[in-house]
Amino acid sequence: MRMNNNSNNYAPQGSDILRSSSKILDHHDREFDYLRLAVNEKCNLRCIYCMPEEGVKLLNKDQYLSKLEIKRIISLFTQMGISKIRFTGGEPLLREDIPELIRYAKNECKIKQVHLTTNGILLNKYLDQLSRAGLSGINISLDSLRPERFKKITRRDKLQQVLDNIILAQDSVIPSLKINVVFMRGFNDDELLDFVEFTKTNHLTVRFIELMPFDAHQIWKTGKFYKSEDILNDLKHKVKGLHPITGSNTEHYIFQVDGYLGKIAIIPSYSRNLCINCNRIRITADGCLRNCLYSKEEKSLRDLIRKGALDQELKEMVRDSFFTKHKDGWEAQRVKGNIRESMTQIG
Repeated sequence: MRMNNNSNNYAPQGSDILRSSSKILDHHDREFDYLRLAVNEKCNLRCIYCMPEEGVKLLNKDQYLSKLEIKRIISLFTQMGISKIRFTGGEPLLREDIPELIRYAKNECKIKQVHLTTNGILLNKYLDQLSRAGLSGINISLDSLRPERFKKITRRDKLQQVLDNIILAQDSVIPSLKINVVFMRGFNDDELLDFVEFTKTNHLTVRFIELMPFDAHQIWKTGKFYKSEDILNDLKHKVKGLHPITGSNTEHYIFQVDGYLGKIAIIPSYSRNLCINCNRIRITADGCLRNCLYSKEEKSLRDLIRKGALDQELKEMVRDSFFTKHKDGWEAQRVKGNIRESMTQIG
């Protein structure tokens, strides 16, 4: 059935959502089954490596994907074999319909893993709704455990609120809790042991993540870049009782300290060590499909939907985009295209 120009007002339900054997593949024999979906560009923090103090120019309201457009996209990718979805932003909890979107992905589309990345500030407001919706896991961005430094990084004085919400999240029925720490030399690298100690009595995973140079000032060029191998070496030299354990594909290195409840992981997001096993699909808040975090090439699902495209047309665009995906992020970055100012615009 062809959708009319109001197709963005249709969200498949129940038996309308059929899983297909047609997977998303590229010519390097990689399979893509993990959807990262940005639901807005807005954020209530101004992290120095992510967004300038004055913010970035935001989309007009009608440029964002609507709730029903998001549901249609989730249904579409369910039919194409995704098994995991992560809602990102911006700050996704600034969008009041996020519990409904999570519930749709988990209960209607039967996606096995439904996750959320947040700065944690609004988590107390939504935690009960997120739990009831069936959320599989929460990632909280937290780059310092020291109040003044947290304020310097985020340009907001909200550390205690985040720490309180981490406790609430641990007490909830949501099974997975991870803390994302963007590590920078000469800035927060002296908190390495503090974050390791944070795993002693907290049932969570602290993940040290390489800085991504999306800020217009490119602060990674100032010498703050802290390579994943260097983080690994520092951990091994400074932490006693550290032993490797099994983690996810993203968690390139993962450890636990003897007797500690939590875990420690390292994510080489900029070194591109993960490209060979890439399985990610990215959709921006304005509905653009990106086949690589580092690529500037985009195709608009939103525009096709609003022109009345059939699901089959949308699927063909997705498959075509991913079949021609570059071998790795270094290769993708050399191709010209749409440059986004901030990580909040990519998700």
